[in-house]
Amino acid sequence: MTQGNPTRSSGRYTFYLYLVPGLLGFAVVVLAPEIANLAISLTAWKGIGAPRFVGLDNYVRLLHDDEFWGSFQHTLLFIISMTIVPTMLGLLLAAVLFDVIGRKFGTRLASFMRAGFYLPQILPLTAAGVLWGWILSPIGIINSVFRSVGLAGLAQDWLGNPALALAAVSVVIVWVQLGYSLVVFMAGLSRVDTALYEAAKVDGANWLQRFVSITTPMLAPEIFVVVLTTAIAALKVFAPIYVLTDGGPNDATVVPSYLTYYHFFTTSRVGYAAAVATVQTLLTIVLGIIFLRFQARQSGRAN
Repeated sequence: MTQGNPTRSSGRYTFYLYLVPGLLGFAVVVLAPEIANLAISLTAWKGIGAPRFVGLDNYVRLLHDDEFWGSFQHTLLFIISMTIVPTMLGLLLAAVLFDVIGRKFGTRLASFMRAGFYLPQILPLTAAGVLWGWILSPIGIINSVFRSVGLAGLAQDWLGNPALALAAVSVVIVWVQLGYSLVVFMAGLSRVDTALYEAAKVDGANWLQRFVSITTPMLAPEIFVVVLTTAIAALKVFAPIYVLTDGGPNDATVVPSYLTYYHFFTTSRVGYAAAVATVQTLLTIVLGIIFLRFQARQSGRAN
């Protein structure tokens, strides 16, 4: 009868020890606050005094709250501006920088342009929000340009008009997010064998054909990562709304995260704010599971 290797067993338990700091951090930073938030969502509480247990009343109220459902409709647009548009533009720009600029003008110029696109990612959102608030204001540079070229009729109060505010904020978000997707895709292209592009060029493939047949399939893992992370970010977007519009005008840019902040700090309905945050968290988890299962299924087919 053979006995197990004690050295191998000891190494296995040592490996588990490395997981302890991460698990402790997760429990303290994520799990405990989520459990506390769930408990608070079952109460009526103004932030002071003793909470009063109300069961699922806050969630029942959510089902009939038009402002809550409207905030999720706004989130759908932000998924477009934070996920779909930056992913498509980032993929296109990465291919241009790698397969055109980098080959004709050298990698230094391509790297310089990549850094320029990434700059909005490292700017403080507060500073970027103040900058764009000035650009989009009634006396900002956009309206000044329109007036100077005789197109004064196009000048608008971009952030003060309920019909335009959400689209204006979406443009700012695209500007911020584009650099992230571009850098990820450029990093992914660095692992692609350049011989594939050379062989395709020899076979007579133009740039668009190389983009469709080589670049996009080879970047499938990076595309998945970008879509997953930016979609989750879109579900919990807060800073651009807070800095640019404060949820207005007329609730035209309210999102779930801002709704949580508003009820917590303005109306002092802490239990209701916790219920909004709980629903938002559950939707984020569900979205993440769907993406991960889809990615696992696609990987299984590829193998």
